Amino acid sequence: LKLKQGLCDGISAHAAEAMGKFIKSGRVVVLLQGRFAGKKAVVVKAFDDGSKARPFGHCLVAGVDKAPLKVNKTMSKKKIAKRTRVKPFVRYVNYNHMMPTRYQVPSEIGAQSLATDQQMDTTDGRIEAKKFIKKLLQEKFVTPPTDKSGKPSKDVLYLRKKLRF
Repeated sequence: LKLKQGLCDGISAHAAEAMGKFIKSGRVVVLLQGRFAGKKAVVVKAFDDGSKARPFGHCLVAGVDKAPLKVNKTMSKKKIAKRTRVKPFVRYVNYNHMMPTRYQVPSEIGAQSLATDQQMDTTDGRIEAKKFIKKLLQEKFVTPPTDKSGKPSKDVLYLRKKLRF
């Protein structure tokens, strides 16, 4: 069956088995369809084989609906606080409607803990998850975690910027 399926997709059976799963928890993706098209998000949990409610490959993502604006030293603390605000979102997205990037958020952010399936079941749970994500992202955007060389993590900086297209 795997051999047939691989050949039908235009991929050899060996190549189909050799390809690993790269949409894992922590991967930064760009959404392509729907209300959040063009927005960046982080994969929280992947469902490669689908679920009962969604019988297709999808994942739970937490993203940035409204990115923080640029600030400079001459601005007041009040203005800086307002401009560094983040508006987050959480939702289930079909694999076909997103594009993975080369970026992966650092493990210290803890992508798996951003939202849970139980929170997504209720409106209150989603609001609670958004509040947690907002707090975490604002904190990480102001002081990005450092990579091995001591520079700010490129992955978090990429997530912070608005996608220009």
